[in-house]
Amino acid sequence: MDNDPLWRLRHALAGMAVALLLSVFIAAMLGAAIGDAIADSYALRAGLYSGLLLYVVVGAVLLFMRVAQHETRPISVGRIATWVLSLWLWPVLLLARRRADVDTKP
Repeated sequence: MDNDPLWRLRHALAGMAVALLLSVFIAAMLGAAIGDAIADSYALRAGLYSGLLLYVVVGAVLLFMRVAQHETRPISVGRIATWVLSLWLWPVLLLARRRADVDTKP
């Protein structure tokens, strides 16, 4: 099993999948709340939900590509919370990483 790449990524796959599932519900609630605050329009709420969902899915792909090979800790509530938070803050995390890479270059 140690040679199977999916087995090695099992913690990251499970964490990302659960975080993405939770983020679908968060995006729905945020889309409805923001849409209702701006204008009571189904089209606006649906558009906001779609945009938030796209944002989270793009974040999931980018984060998974960046950190999956380093994720070895088993799933826990804290790890899931970290994944969910990371999905919503992924641009900040990538910018911080990029700045750290620039600062370490001679």
